[in-house]
Amino acid sequence: MTQKINKDLTFDDFKKLASNEKLSEYEKIGFPDSYRKKYEKKIFQNIKKILLLDRADITFFDIGCGCSELPKMLIKNAQDYNQNLHVVDSSEMLNNLSSYNYAIKHCLKFPNDFISDKYENSADVVLIYSVLQHVFLETNPFYFIDNAVKLLKNGGRLLLGDIPNISKRNRFFSSDAGILFHQKFTKTKTFPELSTNNLNENTIDDSLIFAILNRYRLAGYESYLLEQPDDLPMHNRREDILIVKN
Repeated sequence: MTQKINKDLTFDDFKKLASNEKLSEYEKIGFPDSYRKKYEKKIFQNIKKILLLDRADITFFDIGCGCSELPKMLIKNAQDYNQNLHVVDSSEMLNNLSSYNYAIKHCLKFPNDFISDKYENSADVVLIYSVLQHVFLETNPFYFIDNAVKLLKNGGRLLLGDIPNISKRNRFFSSDAGILFHQKFTKTKTFPELSTNNLNENTIDDSLIFAILNRYRLAGYESYLLEQPDDLPMHNRREDILIVKN
């Protein structure tokens, strides 16, 4: 059983997790149950608010959707509002959503020319939730995001959600509130381990967060750094980016 978050998972690693029948639906997407099971309704409500998902007849792409309760709630929402929902992930992952036939399934690794070319300028909404840190291990993240924003029509909204930011984490755990949080969580009087003034390989920090914001503004989009609600389990060390096509 998965006991902690594994941030160093690749696309192929997730394929193996998705096929492991001993794992829960949350463990298959790289999280212990305690970090997702009782929080996914809150995550869904936050996504719904940011992406304006109470609209009918929109085209919606969920890239790297996984197989937990969250994509099932998004599928149900798409049914309720007659939305055209596309879910993109490996066949191994999407097989766990086999009873949810409303969504159009694309069993592939994004970016993919089929998706980028066929659906360019067609999407009202693109969701990439808790995915960027894994993309960062395998490819140029800007190549990935560039292909995702190409899907947006004018006025379309793209959410890069649940991005772990080690700079934000260090700031939090350097604060009195962060130290208290750590000690309460660990039931010790120890201080959090920090990683400052280091080259943190394979880890997202402020430099990438602000480069993303700047890149798409310079390309004519609007971009916004969003605070996660404080009732989400990792709000003090993760954040969201919203990109809107003008």
